[in-house]
Amino acid sequence: MTGLAERLGESSAIRAEMTIDRYSEEAALDSIEAGRVDIALVSNNLPFRNSVETLMPLYPAVLHIAYRAGRDTASPQALLRDATVFAGLEGSSSRLIFEQLVTRLGVDRSSYVFVDDPAEVPDVIIVFAPISTEEMEELNGYRLYSMARPSEIGTGSKVDAAILLNPTLRPFIIPAGIYGEATPEAVVTVAVDRLLVARHDLPSSVVYDFIAEVLRLKPTLAATWPGIFFDLSEDFDVGNASFKLHGGTLDYLNREAPTVYERYSGVAEVIVTLILALASATVAGVRIYNRYRKNRIDSFCIRAIELRDSLADGAGGTERREVVAQLRDLQTEAFSLLADEKLAADESFQIFITLSNDAIAQVCGVNATSAGEPR
Repeated sequence: MTGLAERLGESSAIRAEMTIDRYSEEAALDSIEAGRVDIALVSNNLPFRNSVETLMPLYPAVLHIAYRAGRDTASPQALLRDATVFAGLEGSSSRLIFEQLVTRLGVDRSSYVFVDDPAEVPDVIIVFAPISTEEMEELNGYRLYSMARPSEIGTGSKVDAAILLNPTLRPFIIPAGIYGEATPEAVVTVAVDRLLVARHDLPSSVVYDFIAEVLRLKPTLAATWPGIFFDLSEDFDVGNASFKLHGGTLDYLNREAPTVYERYSGVAEVIVTLILALASATVAGVRIYNRYRKNRIDSFCIRAIELRDSLADGAGGTERREVVAQLRDLQTEAFSLLADEKLAADESFQIFITLSNDAIAQVCGVNATSAGEPR
């Protein structure tokens, strides 16, 4: 954290000032809640606090279980039987996670004793730290304990059970030889993210700029501490964070998300297209329906002409009265369809009435072209 603060101060608009006092993780959270500090680096296994919010994961802290050469390592119970254990001070993340793990693995708490000073050369040393050979230089004469074989990860082993019951942890493999003689073989252990957290009322704009600056500094951080910051990414995952997300973090993660207009513009275009298509179909339907009604009135006109022309020259009164009756029935049918709105009261209908009245007049021997009702 000190190196990060120094680099933020070199060429950045964000300034970070380290506190003079060093805090335990619980004390750091207390200071955030009290408003004495703005940002702290803590492990992702601490109890939830409503006024503390997650900014981003910075790097994984890996559980190193170092034991003095010669101890029985057939099982966790055998390793810790009658052992003195240094796991940091009481309340530290390393001791908390160690206690959770041994409980999940079924180790009796009375079988080992905690010591508070690694200078006492304990039988087992628990260190939660990033992969760094410098951190392990003082472990000469120790070996790292593996919780399982690499091939057993994901097969329902005890390490899988411990992780399932503590979802903030994840399996981690320390490659063989990374710590020299302390790791003659690959070591299976667990890791937990170290989170940058802040007080809930820290402005979102400050948090957004802070995250952007940390990621901008990744090359120089990775060059100095390659084992720690190499995996630092813009697409960091905060789905299993112990604390709720800060608004500035959400803004940064959603920086490339489409706006409401962009998100729904495609839907709007489809809706507009459907509306236009529906309107076009409606207009076309109305036109087809009007044409259908016009075709129907045209058939009435044709029928009226046929009836008028059906009389031969010199036809008698009986034949004329029969044609007139048919013409009047045709008019009655047309008016009935008009009442049922199956014919339109338009110019075509008026033409039919005029034509049929003229036909009646001609059949009756009357020279009339009135468009009124037939007598």
